[in-house]
Amino acid sequence: MGKLPDKKFQLSTKQNRTFSETYKREKVKELTSKRISVTEFSKLYQVSRATIYKWLYLYGGAEKGSKMVIQMDSEANKTKLLQQQLAEYERIIGQKQLQIDLLEKGFELASSELGYDLKKKYVRRPLNGSDDTPKNTTTT
Repeated sequence: MGKLPDKKFQLSTKQNRTFSETYKREKVKELTSKRISVTEFSKLYQVSRATIYKWLYLYGGAEKGSKMVIQMDSEANKTKLLQQQLAEYERIIGQKQLQIDLLEKGFELASSELGYDLKKKYVRRPLNGSDDTPKNTTTT
């Protein structure tokens, strides 16, 4: 039989640590006040995310099964900015709709006074590219 390759096996042993209740409460305050994210906390203190969420449920006032959204200030600012942009776009769309309604009403009034439909007679249809373009005719 052939020799087994020489491999050095390292056993990794996890260190069981215990944290005091005051330490846990302090860290939960940091998490809920958005000073640090769950991921950063997990990497920094080498604590599993499950343990962190367990602390949040025990000491943070969150009920089990409820979702707690913890976001950084930059995310909150970005969300606020996007909401402002959305409100601005909605305002612009509203103004454009008012302009369209005004023009439509103008066409209706002018058509009723003249006795024929201005929209059908004088509104140019958009070119689709396959029709011949109209030639400019001038009389001298």
